[in-house]
Amino acid sequence: MRLDLHIHSTASDGAWAPEAVVRGAAAGGLDVIAIADHDTAEGFRPAEAAGREVGVEVIPAIEVSAGDRGRDIHVLGYFVDPDAGPLATHAARARGHRERRMHEMIARLAADGIEVGYDEVEAAAGPDRVVLGRPHLARALVAAGHAASVDDAFGSLIGDASSAFVPAYLLTPVAAVELVVASGGIAVWAHPPADLVSQLLPGLVRAGLRGLEVYRPRHRAADVRRLETIRVKRSLLASGGSDWHGPDAGTELGDFAVSDQQAGPLLEAGRR
Repeated sequence: MRLDLHIHSTASDGAWAPEAVVRGAAAGGLDVIAIADHDTAEGFRPAEAAGREVGVEVIPAIEVSAGDRGRDIHVLGYFVDPDAGPLATHAARARGHRERRMHEMIARLAADGIEVGYDEVEAAAGPDRVVLGRPHLARALVAAGHAASVDDAFGSLIGDASSAFVPAYLLTPVAAVELVVASGGIAVWAHPPADLVSQLLPGLVRAGLRGLEVYRPRHRAADVRRLETIRVKRSLLASGGSDWHGPDAGTELGDFAVSDQQAGPLLEAGRR
């Protein structure tokens, strides 16, 4: 069994609609996927319906934006109730927050002499988006000729170390975990920064964190071993996924997958 438990759609900042993501997953030989859009689960219902048609299991999921002292911390929620009240409240708040953040980033770019309009970002996002994200801004910058590619836009203009960067977090990491738990889900720390794990993990576990995202395309073997050691010591579940936003980076769905041996316990826990 091949799984990818971290994919984005046009409901947040992915390039493909949820239905297209599912069809792409089927074409890439994936059996189980999670569309974990930023701060919304609105892509789940259409993805679930498409999954029934092509034989791909779609897990209801979300990626909650949080932060600690200026650092982005993201919490994945697996097997959430997509209609849960706490998720709806969070999604509505996230929409407004991300729109204000986008205006601020555009203003910071303008201060550096790089002009791109909010309407251009909305056009790059398309009509299906629920929340705005940096990939939308990156695509607008490419369309306006300020960057050669989405990766170039992140690398030179809007990356975490850039003057235009504005953190997107809405909650503390503990509150993000609590949101997932309150929505019936299993909370997993997405791409945990190596220098923050020992500092933040005890508090997140106390709040209800149940897993770590161990397997990612950019994780070296040493990264996997380190996270596996921590996970086992803490009796946590393992997850993994491509964090795929679209084909701009030169990858297709199915190029990266985790096995049911690696992430099977997470699936078993969610199906109980």
